[in-house]
Amino acid sequence: MADLLDTPVVLGAGPVGRSVAAALVARGTRPRVVTRSGTTIDGTEPWRADVADPDATRAALGRATAVFQCAQPPYHRWPRNFPAIQRSVVRACEANGAVLVAIENLYGYGPVSVPMTEDLPMRPTTRKGAVRAALWAELLDAHQSGRVRAAAVRASDFFGAGVRDSAYGERFFGPLVSGGKAQVLGSPRARHAITYVPDLAAAAVRVAEDPAAWGRAWHAPTAPGITQLALVEAAARAAGVPPAFVAVKPWQLRLVGAFNSGARETVEMLYEFDHDFVVDSSAFETRFGQPPTPLDRALAETVAWYRQAGA
Repeated sequence: MADLLDTPVVLGAGPVGRSVAAALVARGTRPRVVTRSGTTIDGTEPWRADVADPDATRAALGRATAVFQCAQPPYHRWPRNFPAIQRSVVRACEANGAVLVAIENLYGYGPVSVPMTEDLPMRPTTRKGAVRAALWAELLDAHQSGRVRAAAVRASDFFGAGVRDSAYGERFFGPLVSGGKAQVLGSPRARHAITYVPDLAAAAVRVAEDPAAWGRAWHAPTAPGITQLALVEAAARAAGVPPAFVAVKPWQLRLVGAFNSGARETVEMLYEFDHDFVVDSSAFETRFGQPPTPLDRALAETVAWYRQAGA
């Protein structure tokens, strides 16, 4: 099945796209990385295109054997722009026969009181959750109708090298590695599972090369959920600093949201942080034998990147 990854294309060069590209380069391939700006990444072929443009996307894919859809519009433009991006990508994959692996999150499930598994129904209660649910329904229909060969790999809030905009990105690790206070949304005592980006990337590659894994969604290997307070303590140990945090109140987020679209769009997702938000990734781990990176090691690697980036 190695030939399925002979000519891979990665759409997007955010932290997920970069991590997928790095995983492919480590396997000895030279993926094409498609961005609007033609971002250059070591070991890859840069390609400039707007993936919302079907003709440009079709040209960008060329003779691709596998496509990893890691691109997304700005957070506040999801309802307006995300459907067009996915339809463009699906049409391009349909035209050239490439396997399509879409990177997704867990918004589509909506609030749940149990560990999330892939067979949970889509019951979103937010605008962005509704977008995610609709995108998955369209992708699954495209696969089941024979238009494309596709699968999805879903992750919780992610962290790792290069991750800045996540809830466990710059606002969490940035101040903490310097001995300051990590910012935490919602309840510090709510359990919250987080996904290490290299684990997500490795999972996407494994799914792409396994035909038996297509036609469904998979949860990327994700460490068992611990309280946000315990997460702060673990990250502080990795950084060798005292554990300290500040809990951001909803009214503070709404106030900032008056001037910042990212903060404004986060408000509707606060349910994820007010109550337990736990992921069950056992289906993937059992099939592929790939457990999540031990949390202490993943945190240490993330801390090291933030220190280097800060320096």
